[in-house]
Amino acid sequence: MRSMSLEQARALPLWRRPTALLIVMAAAMPLAFSTWSALLNNFVIEAAQFDGSDIGWLQTVREIPGFLAVGVIAIIIFVREQVLGLVSLMMLGVAVAVTAYFPTFEGLLATTLISSMGFHYFETVNQSLQLQWIDKKRAPQMLGWIVAVGSGASLLAYGLLVLGWKNFGWTYEAVYLAGGGATVLLAVLCFVLYPQFDSPNPQTKRMVLRRRYWLYYALQFMAGARRQIFVVFAAFMMVERFGFEVHQVTGLFLANYLANMVFAPMMGGFVQRYGERRALTFEYIGLIGIFLAYGALYFANWGDLVWGVTIAAGLYILDHLFFALAFALKTYFQKIADPQDIAPTAAVAFTINHIAAVGLPAALGYLWLTSPAGVFVLAAGFACVSLVLALLIPRHPAKGHETIFAPRLAVAPAE
Repeated sequence: MRSMSLEQARALPLWRRPTALLIVMAAAMPLAFSTWSALLNNFVIEAAQFDGSDIGWLQTVREIPGFLAVGVIAIIIFVREQVLGLVSLMMLGVAVAVTAYFPTFEGLLATTLISSMGFHYFETVNQSLQLQWIDKKRAPQMLGWIVAVGSGASLLAYGLLVLGWKNFGWTYEAVYLAGGGATVLLAVLCFVLYPQFDSPNPQTKRMVLRRRYWLYYALQFMAGARRQIFVVFAAFMMVERFGFEVHQVTGLFLANYLANMVFAPMMGGFVQRYGERRALTFEYIGLIGIFLAYGALYFANWGDLVWGVTIAAGLYILDHLFFALAFALKTYFQKIADPQDIAPTAAVAFTINHIAAVGLPAALGYLWLTSPAGVFVLAAGFACVSLVLALLIPRHPAKGHETIFAPRLAVAPAE
């Protein structure tokens, strides 16, 4: 396969350039992952009779490859990041495609572990390639559009699922095969149609831990702890407490991604204009309120009211929108990082992000059995810590000016 620099790639047609490849990969991943997510809670309850503890253990196993994402550093010594990303996409797609054929606790642990290896290694490499291939000045806006494209792919998957499940009696086997197979097909096409792109800065092929990145590491750790509660228990609540069926859960996801398609580019513009500190502050304040409201669904017994389900669904959609602002953390790191540190630090950051993610789902699964509201109150506490950390980001972060405690090295551009 031909190799070329980013400068040479500018002569290619638009659809074969590096940014186009990033967009195709952004569309390919959700076709499998969104299908898996949409069906998961109903599938594990109906096929494997899971309770809160079981789903906690499943999600803990799912996060183990994320914790081991630092292994990417060793792999890219021998394999190009672009190749590793596409192989990881194929692994994700194949594992999702066969999920319904293993409807037991042990079988789901196995398929989930394999698909998670594909997902987390792809996400690690994909984040690295985005920050290497996209210019800093365009990054917030471009990442917003990439989020929108991924949301569009999820929207397509969810829309077809809602239509087919309700009207044509689709089975778990057929849907998992279709979603996983589509991801595999797109990954193969990316291998065939795109050259290998050389990044402008050779990446360090060893683990990188720098003291000046400490705030980025801390924010990643808290993001992993906080996000697990949303990913694992918010969706599980919709099925367990409110009795959502497959097409209803998928319809909720559909609304999430439709909103993301509309608002993600706007969020990118917000980050570009007002900076990462304001964007992340806005996100964390919103999440504090949402998690407390989730808890109130149990404390006040709102879930027993007719409109309780409407409140829960609205909170879930808002929750998802606030999490979409998380790409501001990527652009913060891009601004403070040495260019050669991007790939190894992306791997280290994923591992840090998953330190809490590995242990929390199983532990909180037991708390869920006695106090679901307590799980969401704890999540609000995590968001409060994240808010304090976000306030330490300078208005114009740069190398040498990573936090508000570091001296400003250059005059900030006028707004």
